[in-house]
Amino acid sequence: MNPNSSEPRLVVLESVRHYIRDADLLLFRRRGAIAIAGRGEHCHAAKAAWWGNDLFCLEVMQWHGGRAVTLASQVRRYPGCIEVYQANTANRWPNYDRQGAIRFMRQMCGCRYGYASLVGTALLHLPIVRWFVRPDWDDEAVDRRPPFCSQACAMADRLGGGVDPVEHLPDRLTEPADLARSPFYQYRFTLK
Repeated sequence: MNPNSSEPRLVVLESVRHYIRDADLLLFRRRGAIAIAGRGEHCHAAKAAWWGNDLFCLEVMQWHGGRAVTLASQVRRYPGCIEVYQANTANRWPNYDRQGAIRFMRQMCGCRYGYASLVGTALLHLPIVRWFVRPDWDDEAVDRRPPFCSQACAMADRLGGGVDPVEHLPDRLTEPADLARSPFYQYRFTLK
């Protein structure tokens, strides 16, 4: 949501597409397993990427894995559900490499979806599990399992872009809601 208002700023994609930059964050609002089991209202995360004059959505999506689809196709499919968050607001992180983050996300195309990673993250929300299991908070620990959506976005920004968007939380535990609350991103508008 717009931080200055309780209402989203609904806009038509064609009127704002020139404001969307490579590596801006796309967060999807829908009811789904991630939103229900997670810490917020968002159920999916992706990155915006320009290829020539075409604006794409780079994502790791359940049932599909890593892929690139036009952002317009996703807006038609989910009108009023896709929020655009500007990455690196006001250039607070001057070392951030947008192109590096996009290269990282493009290399995810074709990877499998991280169901096991997602289940492991969701289980950490259960009270009984939280009493007995302490997650590994080391962001540098190598996770050999395929990523889920928000994990892929966090990895792209940290490993490809050079900035950890959610400090003190490893990529493999990062949920869409964590990205929405990160100071690295700022809500711009919702696409209809």
